[in-house]
Order: sequence, then structure tokens, then C-alpha cells
Amino acid sequence: MNNNKPYIIGVAGGSGSGKTFFLKCFLHHFNANEVCLISQDDYYRPKSTQKIDENGWINFDLPEGIDDERLLHDIQLLLNGGSIRKKEYTFNTDEENARLLNISTAPIIIVEGLFVFHYPKIAALFDLKIFMDADEEITLNRRISRDEIERGYTRDMVMYQWVNHVMPAYKQFLLPYKDSCQKVILNNKHVADDIIEISKEISEELKEMALLK
Repeated sequence: MNNNKPYIIGVAGGSGSGKTFFLKCFLHHFNANEVCLISQDDYYRPKSTQKIDENGWINFDLPEGIDDERLLHDIQLLLNGGSIRKKEYTFNTDEENARLLNISTAPIIIVEGLFVFHYPKIAALFDLKIFMDADEEITLNRRISRDEIERGYTRDMVMYQWVNHVMPAYKQFLLPYKDSCQKVILNNKHVADDIIEISKEISEELKEMALLK
């Protein structure tokens, strides 16, 4: 590790754009002590405080649903050489039973999530911004497959959220930041080769910048 401050990368993209798979591929090119990952999803406020729409549905696709001040605080701890302990958010696990995560700083810090470019104080910290992009029909099909399997939703339930929550939030709180990103990765294919190659290229660029010693 060098003596400079950590290099911080922001990764955002709409639901079904492939953030999770890209990050899995990207992290594969580093040792555990070279990079750390912090997810915006782990900073959701309690369900009891989330906004309810006119039909009684919780809208998880709003920036105010995230405790961005706590997220910023933890990012700054990592930037200053510290470590953080936090609970992991998963849709089907309540906070009481959530896994406790211990995250130590590293030369490369990755912050990922829907709204990480929307919060000005957080966005200002990024040395590199990556935007995962995909056509709407493709992302919708991926969302349907995920929610039917992982969340037990019917197709009608998925479509309701997509039309009323997901796409309005994407267009208002995420898409406007696409042009400010240094790298935009199009992920429309159903094969993994392109994402694997792109993640390798970016990892090699970072290593050439002498971020790791």
C-alpha cells in the first residue's frame, strides 16, 4: 500500500444493469487487502420510516430512504485509514438477524448503489465514476427473473414497482449523472465475456497508476 489516500470509485446503475456481476468480476482481479467494497443498500433506513405510496406500497427507490449521512461518515472513516462495522442489508432478512460486516480500509475503496452520485458530498469524493447501463427491456426482464426467484413476487407485483417506483427514480435520481461518469459500461448481452474483459481492463489501468505496491 502506498502513502497516498485511498483511490475511491463510485459504481452506479439502474436495477438490472449488472452492478453486482461487474463488481464480482472486478474484485476477482485484486487481493482482499487491496480493495474494499461498501454498498449503499446496507444504509437503508428502517422499513417503518420508508415512504409509502398511495396504494400502500413501500417505495424503496427514493434517495431519502438511504441514511446518506451515515454512509458518508463511514466512507470518510475508510478514507482516513479506519475500519467500519455495519449490518448487511438483504431483502429477506430483518435487521436483528442481519450479518455483521467488518470492513477495513484499502488502497482502493469502491462505493456502489443506485444513488451514490446523487448525494453531492459523497459524489465529490470519487476519483472515478462508473455507470452501468443497459436497455430498459433487458433490465426489466432481469428484474422480473430476480424478484420472482429471490423475493417471491408475481409478475404483476414486479411491474407495479417498475412503473411506479423503479423507472421514475432512475430517470430523476440516476440517469442525469450518467454524463458525468468517466466510464459508461453497456451491459445488454446475456454472456459474461464483455463484462469480464472490461473489469480486467479497468483493474489493469488502476494497477498501472501505481495505486498498489
